[in-house]
Amino acid sequence: MILSHLQPVLGQILVAAAPTVPPHLHFTDLHLSKVALDLGFFQIKWYSLAYITGIVVGWWYLLKLIAQPGSPMARRHADDLVFYATLGIILGGRVGYALFYAPRLLVSTGIFRLWDGGMSFHGGMIGTSIGIILFARAQKLDWLRIHDYLACAVPFGLFFGRVANFVNGELWGKPTDVPWAIVFPDTVMPGIIDPARHPSQLYEAGLEGIALFAILWFAFWRTKARYEPGKLVGLFLLGYGLARFTVEFFREPDGQFREWAGGFFANTIHMGQVLTLPMIVGGLYLVLTAKGRRTRVEPIAGGESVA
Repeated sequence: MILSHLQPVLGQILVAAAPTVPPHLHFTDLHLSKVALDLGFFQIKWYSLAYITGIVVGWWYLLKLIAQPGSPMARRHADDLVFYATLGIILGGRVGYALFYAPRLLVSTGIFRLWDGGMSFHGGMIGTSIGIILFARAQKLDWLRIHDYLACAVPFGLFFGRVANFVNGELWGKPTDVPWAIVFPDTVMPGIIDPARHPSQLYEAGLEGIALFAILWFAFWRTKARYEPGKLVGLFLLGYGLARFTVEFFREPDGQFREWAGGFFANTIHMGQVLTLPMIVGGLYLVLTAKGRRTRVEPIAGGESVA
């Protein structure tokens, strides 16, 4: 009897003594807009600026790299390569998105509606790689070493792209109670309205952009990795693959993939992880076998040959 009277009192004491948890940050409180510039008749979105900035900054950094001894191409080649790479990013990214995430686009005119969004990094990577190979064959250049140099510049685009994903409030993470969780709009779950989620876009920007750039920067400028064909692009594939595979555990699977892949993939492993497995294996192979491909490097630009 006494306990029955004490229980409500004890409950109130425990509630009062419990530490208060501050409310999670709401995405709308950041006052971010998908549109960077709106002139009424013309709009520029942050996502478009991210692509443009990534390409321009990557091209600038590539010029710094090819100015060093042993470069596999000259300035004129780098300028032309930007066109091939850009075309590969756009075409490969869109077709890859349709193949991997939204097959219905392959049989509709929706595949041409780039302004509606939907680009795949893996598709863009494949498209860019095909463009590099075609370009290198036409110019009689070493396609693998060109991949090495271009791989060092790719993290810029990855960083800006993931930041743009965050600004757009898309590709958010799974529900969580970590202090830095964010409540994104339109993320209703059964029984829960707008749960707080991991800002996985920023996780990816840090790992795929900043961390991966730092690794490749060190390998290029502080080691002789650029004289071992395939080592730099191998480090890129391995580093990106591991980063993406890890972040996918904190990221909500793509809705389009969940629609047609079924419960197993949607609840156990994501398409992003499936696609990174070949990258991890291929990158590890290129890194481990790079020393065996080292030969005397006769530069196209950048000074003397290097043994």
